[in-house]
Amino acid sequence: MSVDYSLCWVDTPEGLQAAYEVLAEADVVALDTEFFRETTFFPVPALIQLTAGETVYLIDPQAVAASETFQRLLGGGPLKLIHACGEDLDVLALWAGVTVAPLVDTQIAESFLGSDPAIGYRRLVARRCDVDLPKEETRSNWLERPLTPAQLEYAALDVVFLPAIWEGQSRELVELGRAEWLEEECAALSRGHEGNADQWYTRHRQLWRLKPRQIEAYRELTAWREVEIRRRDVPRGWLVKDAVLFAVAEAMPQNRYELAAIEGVTPSLVKREGDTLLALVKAAQHQDESALCEPLPVPTSPPFKRRVKALKQVVQAHAEALGVAPERLANRAEMEAIVTAHLKRATLPLPTGWRGRVLAADWERALAEQEAA
Repeated sequence: MSVDYSLCWVDTPEGLQAAYEVLAEADVVALDTEFFRETTFFPVPALIQLTAGETVYLIDPQAVAASETFQRLLGGGPLKLIHACGEDLDVLALWAGVTVAPLVDTQIAESFLGSDPAIGYRRLVARRCDVDLPKEETRSNWLERPLTPAQLEYAALDVVFLPAIWEGQSRELVELGRAEWLEEECAALSRGHEGNADQWYTRHRQLWRLKPRQIEAYRELTAWREVEIRRRDVPRGWLVKDAVLFAVAEAMPQNRYELAAIEGVTPSLVKREGDTLLALVKAAQHQDESALCEPLPVPTSPPFKRRVKALKQVVQAHAEALGVAPERLANRAEMEAIVTAHLKRATLPLPTGWRGRVLAADWERALAEQEAA
């Protein structure tokens, strides 16, 4: 498959308006971004690529701000096609201050058709369009100006094949009755994909090793860091790593001497953040008992392992029947959360929507069988 396209560099308000007038008339707009994110928490927008047909518009976000009309284009209007959209949504939110919608992530769409859930754009283009894309500019400095001809071509090729790819995906999804699945998944992405910063602590795989008051300390510590990395615009690990915060919560230090003795805590960290870390630990120490969580089930215990295995068997059976990867249906964290709730006799956080219709009843049945065993 070959494609003909022309390039239009956009770095003025007038050029942006001209691009808007063309793109706003389309039914589908392919979209991608390039950015820099090595020394900051927030990505630095470097390039925004859009096309609705023959012309690829390359917008320089360092030179031109998003206009109100372009905000409307991104936040409404035609369907936007993006491949593996997570970081692109961050970039566009920074540049335009809007949530992209309506949206289709072609990586998710392909996964519903039996592909690897993490299929890359280059492999997808090879599969769907029989084109081997260049990869030499993957690590380019997209903030340099002017961009080289090779960079411009690479950037354009990131979007020109998306409309043809989506045409095939859309048809196949309708034939399989899965178009609604994709719509649900992409609507959830548009509503927000980063989650609540206060819940970062729940991602730690060893959280069950901590007592309730230590868990509260870890929650306080990670919540503080989530606020600070955004305020300071630095990567998480640059401020303090997860492993260090976990070790602090585990040790519950009462003074700088005890804090400094914890593995991974450097003298510079004690100097910069020591008082803050100790204050957060102290707050957890004095938290009312009724506000603490219950002890978490041990995931290595036989009852826990049996239940997780039962849920995984349900997922595997449905994945095989549907011809999709098990990861497309559920991940381990979701299943462990359901098992934790079941062992605590709490309300099960079962999935809703299409995944709930596929899994929920069988998961409840599997857990009931484990309870009776």
